[in-house]
Amino acid sequence: MTKDITKVTPYNSDATKKSQVEDMFDNIAPKYDLLNHVLSMKIDVLWRNKLVKWMKNDNPQEVLDVATGTGDLAITIEKGTGSKVIGLDLSQQMLNVGVIKIKKLKLDGKISMQKGDAENLPFEDNRFDAVSVAFGVRNFENLTKGLAELRRVVKDNKSVYILEFSKVEGFLGPFYMFYFKNILPAIGRLVSKDNRAYTYLPDSVNAFPFGEKMKQILLDTGFKKVEYKKLSLGIATIYKATK
Repeated sequence: MTKDITKVTPYNSDATKKSQVEDMFDNIAPKYDLLNHVLSMKIDVLWRNKLVKWMKNDNPQEVLDVATGTGDLAITIEKGTGSKVIGLDLSQQMLNVGVIKIKKLKLDGKISMQKGDAENLPFEDNRFDAVSVAFGVRNFENLTKGLAELRRVVKDNKSVYILEFSKVEGFLGPFYMFYFKNILPAIGRLVSKDNRAYTYLPDSVNAFPFGEKMKQILLDTGFKKVEYKKLSLGIATIYKATK
């Protein structure tokens, strides 16, 4: 039986999922980029490029990148579309790493970073030409509320782009799940010194709806059209939800 994604938390404490997620990312922020690229063998770079290539067709001028973390997707969006980007994240420590990265790239005039909650976005309705989230909606405390907020702040006839882990299907599925549930958490614990963060990752992916289920959730949230593309045999999926 699949667990309710809202009940899957990093630390299994009495704190809310939101505060646990914030603590987790604050804890692993210094090693996050290193671990991300090592554990994904840099395939995550290709995934972000695919999202931005799809987004570029919309010719966005201003983009909101929610759950921006250290800003990897925000940077890819700016480079790929030339748009102004606001990166928003719960974790101040992740944002701090991102700010340094953006300054080094001399993109601080094009990308701004701010602390904020995806489920209570501090922006007016219909503001952005596109909204993106990479590997973040899985961490929402209330998925429906978070998706409704993404829809609220994007302009009519414009789209929200979500890049999220899904599940490898077919004969490679068991091999990938073994890596995901055993090897990946062991490396994550060793490098980040956080015993739970990289166990939470496969737990949250297993509980998260993907493919047609995620498409239906987005349609139920009020988007008029939802398309999706599976990446790398289904390890991840990009969803394009149009308002």
